Amino acid sequence: MKKKTKILWAILGLLVLIQFIRIDKTNPPADPAKDFIALKNPPQAVANMLKASCYDCHSNKSIYPWYTNVAPVSWWVKRHITEGRQELNFSEWGDYTPKKAAHKLDESYEMVTEGEMPLSSYTLMHPESKLTEPQKQQLLAWLKSQTKKPN
Repeated sequence: MKKKTKILWAILGLLVLIQFIRIDKTNPPADPAKDFIALKNPPQAVANMLKASCYDCHSNKSIYPWYTNVAPVSWWVKRHITEGRQELNFSEWGDYTPKKAAHKLDESYEMVTEGEMPLSSYTLMHPESKLTEPQKQQLLAWLKSQTKKPN
């Protein structure tokens, strides 16, 4: 057997073997009373945008699509979800201190403004999560309205 053929078989064998290393797709429990949307009561259009563009990685309500059954893609997706929840978790909004919540709103505004969120790698696989310019402006206006300090 040629060396290239052996290498291809080894790679194929490795790809088959790593399929047995599964990710945990169990979502942590979520108290609906602590959820960002329940607490902030945004307009329905904004709530829909948040659910479509943010909640898969930034809540305890992640939906794992079919490709999360294929390693190593599944590992990459799981890492994004874990890191996303650590950075901002809309399901645990009620546990944030007022200072932390205000900071997270400011960060969210900044990330959407700069086009960093939602991630382009996410919108590539989930085109419905990509915000149109009018949606982006609507979301930013609402986020800004939530960050205003009382007089």
